Amino acid sequence: MTRYTRLVVLAAALVMSSAVCAQSYPSRPVRLIVPFPAGGTTDTLARPFAREIEAQLGRSVVVDNRSGANGLVGAELVSNAAPNGYTMLWTTTSIVISQAINPRFPLDVFKDLQPVSLIASGAGYFVLVSPALGVKSIKELIAMAKGSRDKPLTYGTPGVGNGQHIAGEMFNQMAGTKLLHVPYKGIPQQINALLSREIDVLFIPPTASIGFVKDGRVLPIAFAAPSRWTFMPELPTVAEAGVPEFKPEPGWHGWFLPPKTPREIVQRVNAEIKKAAASPRLREMFLGLGYSLVASTPEEFRAKLAAEHKRFVEVARAANIKIE
Repeated sequence: MTRYTRLVVLAAALVMSSAVCAQSYPSRPVRLIVPFPAGGTTDTLARPFAREIEAQLGRSVVVDNRSGANGLVGAELVSNAAPNGYTMLWTTTSIVISQAINPRFPLDVFKDLQPVSLIASGAGYFVLVSPALGVKSIKELIAMAKGSRDKPLTYGTPGVGNGQHIAGEMFNQMAGTKLLHVPYKGIPQQINALLSREIDVLFIPPTASIGFVKDGRVLPIAFAAPSRWTFMPELPTVAEAGVPEFKPEPGWHGWFLPPKTPREIVQRVNAEIKKAAASPRLREMFLGLGYSLVASTPEEFRAKLAAEHKRFVEVARAANIKIE
């Protein structure tokens, strides 16, 4: 057997081995890392989707909350995992924002993770205040913020470098206010802080806050998005309510695997995601939580990540958001 023949045989064996691996995958439970606390927006969306994938695969999909550093802890865990399809990541826009605004960010989303699919796109953010704050509109909030010289009004987020942080700083820039940023571990902590009057304002997805809105414990004064939310059309956008230039793009959620995961496994997981995203039950559930299911190909998702990174570099520069 010549050297060339041996190489051909070896290449064929590798292809056959990869195909067999993909056909038998998964042969045991898989783990989906959610890098934010239980009960928050990311967790609330990931769990029902994971249950749908679980039913399709006939294998357990274990949701593992590994919060910390605005999603970085969980993302690094997946980045360093074996590329065999048994450790996955469900994360948010924050993974790209953090990289865009922090030149020392230790993870490169384009090299250290394998994009699988865009999962969902958000409708926008509620601008929430405590009823005890005494403001009922964006104009009243701006007036109070500009008049609070001794103690600035505050807004909470899940940390530096996420969609909520970007929204808050864009609002400051365009409304001429100086709301003080207060980072928390996750969305449940933010809501508790608003309820206890520890902070004054939240720019927050409807997902984890709609229940508090419905029972009157928090007050939505506007919707931070290019257009009104379908499920609360009476609520004006921030642009309509007094800050015409404020039209932030909604955040998104996406699915990743470790780098160097075999293409066959990436394609298998992508196919299962697309199948789950077509579920009428899930689509209705996500819409009611302020998100649209929009499964994509890995290539489409990678292209979106590149476009989002460029956009957030520009947004951060305009709003003077940076981490040294």
